[in-house]
Amino acid sequence: MRTTSTLIGAAALVFAVAACGAPSEQASEASEDGRGPLRVGVSPVPHGDILAFIDENLAEEAGLELDIVEIADYNTPNAQLVDGDLDANYFQHRSFLNEWVENGPDADLEYLTDVHIERLGLYSEQVDDVADLPDGAEIAVPNDPANLNRALGILEAEGLITVDPDAGETATEKDITDNPRDLEIRPLEAAQIPRSIADTDAAIVNGNYAIEAGLTDEAEVLAWEPEGDDYVEKYANGLVVLAENGDDERIRILADLLHDERVLDYIQETWQGVVLAVDADGEPIE
Repeated sequence: MRTTSTLIGAAALVFAVAACGAPSEQASEASEDGRGPLRVGVSPVPHGDILAFIDENLAEEAGLELDIVEIADYNTPNAQLVDGDLDANYFQHRSFLNEWVENGPDADLEYLTDVHIERLGLYSEQVDDVADLPDGAEIAVPNDPANLNRALGILEAEGLITVDPDAGETATEKDITDNPRDLEIRPLEAAQIPRSIADTDAAIVNGNYAIEAGLTDEAEVLAWEPEGDDYVEKYANGLVVLAENGDDERIRILADLLHDERVLDYIQETWQGVVLAVDADGEPIE
């Protein structure tokens, strides 16, 4: 296995796209003939850890070689997939993918299979119960559209706000129709929110960033996001590829390994409910 970490700013990304023709060609050629390592872009946690577990315990037996590319932001993995620098990525849920495709370049991306759900939770260092949040409390929330909507759903489920139902999955703080506690909703880059918990009254944190920050005790969570009938369909993170590469045998092998019982057990034992494994039938394992 090869593992590569990347942290690419806007200017560096422009340079990288312009200057990295060779990796793109290599990934494209590997996709066409199904040989060589499968380059998969991932968020470091838990996605990178899950693929590392597969690589160390299952991949060789299945005849799969992985090149795990860790990417520290949400914008780069789809761009690199479209540009041919990756064969697949594993970091996002359908709602995020749909939002990216709608606002991004013309690209035919295929969401292949659900793997896990990173639950959004409400955390606080100031209070021990949602009811103790003061009037005018400052609440940090993710600023990307898909997860901002999820965060507002937590606050609404706890009776703190009311959101215009017509806003749908793209609801923002501007769609709050009732805010009796006069909460201050503060959208931030999702990766920054764990560092902001001490500076706000409460914060809603994505599961992967909660893990990176060591927030892995369910007792620390004031409230989890509500789980509706379409919870998995909307918010499970899964494997995404270019549609034209969907039949790549290496990708099919990886998709199967992601639902191996040993992988499901690893997810459950490692993250104890902060991350929920999703089985091959699309059911979360709690």
